[in-house]
Amino acid sequence: MKPVRICLVGATGLVGSRLIHAVVGRADLRIVGVARREMPLPPGAQMEMLVAEPWGWADAIAASNANVLVCALGTTIRAQGGDQAAFRAIDHDLVLDCARAAKTAGIGHMVLVSSVGADRASRNFYLRVKGETEDALAKLHFTRLDILRPALLRGPRAERRPAERLAMILNPLIDPFLRGGLRRFHSIKADTMVQAVIALAKEKAGGRFVHEYDAMRYAIRRARG
Repeated sequence: MKPVRICLVGATGLVGSRLIHAVVGRADLRIVGVARREMPLPPGAQMEMLVAEPWGWADAIAASNANVLVCALGTTIRAQGGDQAAFRAIDHDLVLDCARAAKTAGIGHMVLVSSVGADRASRNFYLRVKGETEDALAKLHFTRLDILRPALLRGPRAERRPAERLAMILNPLIDPFLRGGLRRFHSIKADTMVQAVIALAKEKAGGRFVHEYDAMRYAIRRARG
């Protein structure tokens, strides 16, 4: 059986880098990364890395010959110096550009890393942009669209995020009390979420699916049988 070919945009971030580590030694998956710069790869990684400026990513996505687009692009308003327009250019515009390029290239399945609370009607700018992005992707009519909505992602990041570091200390104390509808705010390890990404990338059924904390864990259990 041919391996599932994943075109990964956002390869240098937390989720993207952990995904690359997770597929080392697997014969059922092959990653083609698309990024602005080269990045160190883990020992044993058998993958291609296509390096280009974002305006050239459409060609790179087409060249990936992938079955699935995994989009782990994302920044913060703080990382953009408080510039909301710069944030939107990445988390909305660039995500949509990649999705349209994937559709044009014949990729019928997209997996998006979004955020818990994403809602185009939200008063929070960050969550509103995430929600607008999700809605715009739905209008592209992929055969299958998987939207992952993690709360706090636990894992080592290259960039400094003081607020997240504090949350990582507090969340183990808070998580046990998140029950019922609040469980969607449960923190999740980046490596655990990556297992959900892998499981969903191999799904064949069509449709649009939103996965929060419990649904991501269910996807992992289902894949393991």
